[in-house]
Amino acid sequence: MAKRSSCKGKAKMLSLGRKNPGHWSQHMNLNMGILSQSIFHLLWAALVVCQYEDYDFEDEYEEPDHQTPYYLNPNTQAEVPPFPFPAECARECFCPPAFPLSMYCDHRRLKAIPNIPSHAQQLYLQNNDIEAVPAAPFTNVTFVREIDLSYNKIKFHMIDQGVFAKLSSLVQLHLQHNELEEFPVPLPSSLERLLLGFNKISRIPGDALQGLPNITMLDLCSNLLDDSVLKDRPFSNMKNLMQLNLCNNKLQTMPPDLPSSLVHLSLENNSISYIPENYFHRLPRIIALRMSHNNLQNIPRNTFNLPNLLELNLGHNKLKQVFYIPRSLQHLYIEGNEIENINVTLMCPTLDPLNIHQLTYIRVDQNKLTSPISSYAFFCFPLIRTIYYGEQNVTVNKPTRLRTPVFRRFLTPEEYQEAEDNHETHNQDTEEDQEAEDNYFHPYFH
Repeated sequence: MAKRSSCKGKAKMLSLGRKNPGHWSQHMNLNMGILSQSIFHLLWAALVVCQYEDYDFEDEYEEPDHQTPYYLNPNTQAEVPPFPFPAECARECFCPPAFPLSMYCDHRRLKAIPNIPSHAQQLYLQNNDIEAVPAAPFTNVTFVREIDLSYNKIKFHMIDQGVFAKLSSLVQLHLQHNELEEFPVPLPSSLERLLLGFNKISRIPGDALQGLPNITMLDLCSNLLDDSVLKDRPFSNMKNLMQLNLCNNKLQTMPPDLPSSLVHLSLENNSISYIPENYFHRLPRIIALRMSHNNLQNIPRNTFNLPNLLELNLGHNKLKQVFYIPRSLQHLYIEGNEIENINVTLMCPTLDPLNIHQLTYIRVDQNKLTSPISSYAFFCFPLIRTIYYGEQNVTVNKPTRLRTPVFRRFLTPEEYQEAEDNHETHNQDTEEDQEAEDNYFHPYFH
């Protein structure tokens, strides 16, 4: 009966359409109007949601191609202002109509922070001439999650006490490339990513990091930190810390009591002379370790026996011999040392066909090698693709090249074509090529 009734209804509607075409057209126009209005609301909602996923200001704002990974803590939930969002925007800034939660005030030679709308979630104030962070512009701010104040002239004593601490939704704070002399305390417990590189910070108060349980990334590169800062073990209780950047400071010893959650550790351009035995046993999750441009001379045999280590950079130290290589390691950088011979047996004491080494790339240029690595290396490291010998410092002030400056293993035709496409000029190194090699391992993990 239901099907018959339905068919009758359809037949009646068709009959009305034949008898009264105007009524049929009016009925269809009404339905189309309702449908169009629904589609409009759906598209608007999609635009607001998608601004966090695929909106790209790269062309207009010249953002870098590589973005630092965003380690979002699942325990924190974003608080969103009620819809519809107000159309407020500081007159000095740009607020894209399609993305009403973001305010762009960067590259505008601003000397002061403008008043921030209460609904703003992203605030971009980088590359200005701002010297102070007063509380007044943040009076009505409730939902802000990201603030970028990098590349300004902010000093510690010009930051109003507690101005950041009251921002309970703040997840990411950029203060790199300023003139901070001290660690900016207090900060909100919601914070996950804190970037303080390229300042003048020389000390970290004992309780500065205690109230930041959600921090996953801390960047303190290019400051004035020395070993005295580490005496209080400031990082020991940061249970969610995954990336720690301490490059370009004045450290002479390894930082003590780092949390076991650590995945990326950057210590290059310090004055560290040794690594305590078993130092990394409490850091089993380390994937990438950068310690280039230090004063390392000897490495205890099993120092890097780490199950997840993929990249290891010990370039430009004072190493005289190689060390044990974990099976997980893929890229090894030991250029710029004093190594005269690559002892493969030290790197690979045993062979295991069922658990082969993953090493694919070694850079050994600017050492004191007089001959290539033993062919035994290709049994130990069957996946090796490239050994970069470059120039060797065999004689004083006279760099020499081995017969084969770059070794590449035999490739299939497809691999060979891919290698040629990517490295057409690899065997004809110019100064730009060498600089590119040096910058391959950038001080920041992106």
